[in-house]
Amino acid sequence: MKRKIRKVAVIGAGVMGSGIAAHLANVGIPCYLLDIVPASLTEEEKHKGYTLSSPEVRNRFADRAITGLLKQKPPALFVSENIDRITPGNMEDHLNCLAEADWIIEAIVENLEAKQSLFAKIEGLRKADAIVSSNTSGVSINRMVEGRSKEFKQHFMGTHFFNPVRYMKLLEIIPCEETDPELVSFMCEFGEKTLGKGTVICKDTVNFVANRIGTYGLMVTVQEMVKEGLRIDQVDALTGPVIGRPKSATFRTLDIVGLDTFVHVANNVHENVTDPHEKEMFVVPNFMREMVKRGWLGQKSGQGFFKKNGKDLFVLDYGTLEYRLTEKVQFASLEAAKIQKSLAGKIRTLVYGEDRAAHFLWNVLKRVLLYTAEKTGEIADDPLMIDRAMKWGFNWELGPFELWDLLGVERSVRRMKEEGETVPSWVEEMIHSGKKSFYKKENGILSFYALSGTYKEIERNPKKIDLAALKEQGKVIKSNPGASLIDIGDDVLCLEFHSPNQAIGTDITNMIQHACDEVSRNWRGLVIGNQAKHFCVGANLMLILMEAQDENWEEIDHTVKQFQQALLRLKYLDRPVIAAPFSMTLGGGMEVCYPAARIQAAAESYMGLVETGVGLIPGAEQKNYCSVIPKTCKMSKKSICNPLSTKRLRRLRWRKFQRLPKRLKDCAISARWTVSRSSKII
Repeated sequence: MKRKIRKVAVIGAGVMGSGIAAHLANVGIPCYLLDIVPASLTEEEKHKGYTLSSPEVRNRFADRAITGLLKQKPPALFVSENIDRITPGNMEDHLNCLAEADWIIEAIVENLEAKQSLFAKIEGLRKADAIVSSNTSGVSINRMVEGRSKEFKQHFMGTHFFNPVRYMKLLEIIPCEETDPELVSFMCEFGEKTLGKGTVICKDTVNFVANRIGTYGLMVTVQEMVKEGLRIDQVDALTGPVIGRPKSATFRTLDIVGLDTFVHVANNVHENVTDPHEKEMFVVPNFMREMVKRGWLGQKSGQGFFKKNGKDLFVLDYGTLEYRLTEKVQFASLEAAKIQKSLAGKIRTLVYGEDRAAHFLWNVLKRVLLYTAEKTGEIADDPLMIDRAMKWGFNWELGPFELWDLLGVERSVRRMKEEGETVPSWVEEMIHSGKKSFYKKENGILSFYALSGTYKEIERNPKKIDLAALKEQGKVIKSNPGASLIDIGDDVLCLEFHSPNQAIGTDITNMIQHACDEVSRNWRGLVIGNQAKHFCVGANLMLILMEAQDENWEEIDHTVKQFQQALLRLKYLDRPVIAAPFSMTLGGGMEVCYPAARIQAAAESYMGLVETGVGLIPGAEQKNYCSVIPKTCKMSKKSICNPLSTKRLRRLRWRKFQRLPKRLKDCAISARWTVSRSSKII
């Protein structure tokens, strides 16, 4: 019989435990959230006449965690109603509920003895065949279950989520020595299909994969910064989007995570690795230790590496521990990199430059690449798992080995050797055997270099549609610079937008018309979707602005009319049309979805008609499509306001809106919606 997870128990109602419970509730799985019993009463509890035996007191930590989920930013819950799926309790009165759970998740303090004691209790209460896992970020999985039965160990593993649980894709699966392999496969599939995660199987080593490599990278960055005498804001300018990393780069990321958390993770590696050189690498710098002592932990304490004072942003001088105003960062290599259009061009220009910034970045990346290669096989079986862990866990656009390919493996290794570095033997063997990259693509099939010395094909999920692969296989029916029609099988076409930011212009409007003609004649249905960063950010407003500046009102009228007619054709097409929006789906992108027979929105969909924020009215006759809005949608005053504006601006726009003629009000009235389902319309 196929295993199913119908109910879960999460033990530990801290940030991670409550976040995991919230995400389980998001995907429809009821769960218990348990925590310890408080040792004393609060003043509020005394005032209410509660005693230490009152349920309200005994469940306090779990209750507060659940209430806190409703206030979290960014929101932990898809919709507030999901909180009803979480039942609070405590670890003394409600451990019997573990017998109901198909999956028991431990998320208590990172202390080996505490975890071992808890698992001893769980073993006597869990039902046969129930999965037990730990959300530890670095405690040994095998040591946790010392003394437990063989059957318990077979059903035990690490399941390490990343914070915030709802938004971070990575789920590290860490089997112990006796974990049932079929159970590992099941949890990988469950993590991907049900929880929407990217799963990576890790070995039971210190901090597993993502935190091991990521923490090393952060330590190296700090060391090279001090060596080069760079400022903190300069380092963030060099280690952010320009090299395919998040905008928060290095030190803003540490401020978000919390410096105390980072120091704990670094100390864990330092205490548990045996190589003296590696131990030295994870020694936390003195200025960071002093910051922790002073409580300068980042966002949660109001200041860290950065501090805001009104509109001014200050950055820490790590030499004096004083704050100074941030300055504009200027390096010749950085300016040259910004001109490059592709990420590959940006990185190569910056890394192979001649100035201080280029020297700094080369040394950082060189050391991270060599360390990652050295640890391959020890922390994970192959380069693919490590790349996925870093992309999903740290939001890097490129994993270490993908980055190495981009830099040129032979060229970079040659330079490393010239600088006296030792390159791991398996990388040397790869180069000597004539293989010049860690990844290769032949006939549309992508493979990675395995430690066995051969390329291994990356398995494709037959249930996943890969538009890029289909295009390589010649499945494009028609294409123009803004959109393509692709045969995705089963006599169904996909209308893919691929203009910059998937912004709607004449090319997309024309392709919608052609798609309707083509599907009506030769196909069974049409899917509107793509696999870019966002579904569609709306119409190309720059073109509209240029026409307005030239007073080409007839051209604007023609453009709007063409778009309206294209959407009407979608609405009345004699074949089913499915819209598959995700992420940012704004303005015209949302309007394209309305005429579809069905809207299959991703959980993380942010939809809204936000044109009024720049003084425009939605142009596709949306009042004609209001009937397709789910009944769970509701509209408020904010419907005519830019969601990013201040309250004062919202009130001002509302007053201006009230003075509009009725005809214009009718056109604008659907400008902002809020849906309380899995997708969120803003």
